[in-house]
Amino acid sequence: MLDGLSMDQLRTFIAAADEGSFSAAGRKLRRAQSVVSHTLANLELQVGLALFDRSGRYPQLTEAGRALLESAREAANSMDAFKARARMLAGGLEPELAVAVDVMFPIATLTDAVKAFHHQFPATPLRLYVEAMGAVVQPLLDGRCRIAVIGSLPDIPADCASDYLAGVPSAIVAAPEHPLAKARRALTRAEINKHVQLVLTDRSTLTAGREFGVMSQHVWRLADLGAKHAFLRAGLGWGSMPLHMVEQDLADGTLVRLSLRAHPLLGTAFSMHAIWLKDQPPGPAGRWFVDRLKCD
Repeated sequence: MLDGLSMDQLRTFIAAADEGSFSAAGRKLRRAQSVVSHTLANLELQVGLALFDRSGRYPQLTEAGRALLESAREAANSMDAFKARARMLAGGLEPELAVAVDVMFPIATLTDAVKAFHHQFPATPLRLYVEAMGAVVQPLLDGRCRIAVIGSLPDIPADCASDYLAGVPSAIVAAPEHPLAKARRALTRAEINKHVQLVLTDRSTLTAGREFGVMSQHVWRLADLGAKHAFLRAGLGWGSMPLHMVEQDLADGTLVRLSLRAHPLLGTAFSMHAIWLKDQPPGPAGRWFVDRLKCD
């Protein structure tokens, strides 16, 4: 008998409990009182319990009715959520949004966007990859994500469309005790070539055989930006970092800014773009997320 329960019966039960009478429930549901009474009688027959005490002027919930009312509300709310999600998916909303984000992208902006996304699309799971260079693009090309936010890799693949997000300032830095930090002038290539440059390595094979911003013959390659930051602070080399990650270090004096005459554009900014495959553009949630990542 219980398998035959309907959402209409549960909604009628909820309306009668909330309105305090069958006639008021009928007005709310735009049904005759007789229909409400009949629906509730059938519901009680199916559950095998009296949900209302009808001995007084107005029906009162029985103990069983009070116990089942909250479950009825939960079931009705779940059905409403199911219908809403079905309508959104039918309208093109992604069932899940996977995004690869360049490690150079400002974490505060990313966190704000993720928080806002959670409120805007609470039923859409968000999956993030945080990588550098080609490893940001690889999940997009592999089909593991729908959108990639690139910056440390300057090239946009030919089969991808892009949307500019922001310019993220960067700085070339070293610890104050590092020999290059003591020059206090623009450094030549011959000078920087003598010292270890710390650079991010690409976890993917997309940039195999290519170099980006490498100026020294002495290079240490690190796969983690946090490790690079720690090594710079320890005086183990010099290198470029997103300005937002080293602003406090520059203010505290734990890192100092270097000026390179050899490559004046190195250490100025990363140009951040959101990219996606041309034949697989982002849906409503992805488009909203991209717009939220744009820095004013």
